[in-house]
Amino acid sequence: MPRRYDPERRQRIIDAAIRVAGEKGLAGLSHRSVAAAADVPLGSTTYHFKTLDELMVAALRQANEGFAKVIASRGGLADPRTDLAAELAGLLGEWLAGERTGVELEYELYLAALRRPALRPVAAEWADDLAARLAARTDPVTARALVALTDGICLQVLLTGTSYDEEYAREMLARVIDAGT
Repeated sequence: MPRRYDPERRQRIIDAAIRVAGEKGLAGLSHRSVAAAADVPLGSTTYHFKTLDELMVAALRQANEGFAKVIASRGGLADPRTDLAAELAGLLGEWLAGERTGVELEYELYLAALRRPALRPVAAEWADDLAARLAARTDPVTARALVALTDGICLQVLLTGTSYDEEYAREMLARVIDAGT
């Protein structure tokens, strides 16, 4: 039987990995569980992703696109006329108000880099991209501090189940920005 050409298979596998991790957590992620969710043979997952780390890197890279899409849709970080603290607090609010499972998955994959060195460069891409965008409006040290603060705020919201307080976030971000000037 001739081999079936399926140019979307790799992407379906990545999408399935994200769904599996969203439903079962990273502990439930395996080539076998992803193959079942993608409705592809097990060999397809191992063909496209030799190791589970490779599959997790692809999933993390795609998951990172969630916050990047929010940034792109608003465009205010680059506009020098906008209040940077208010814009960043608004971005966090919009992102956290989105699909909770997706936000949690992004952070779960991001934190998985603690134990999986292969994920570290991809996890750093998110922070580096945001810091670069912020450094266009402030200095690099303040930009890094803002990234650390946004990470902390997001983790607190996710871990405690509390509602995101945009005004609090705006005030804290403004303090860091003001301290850097």
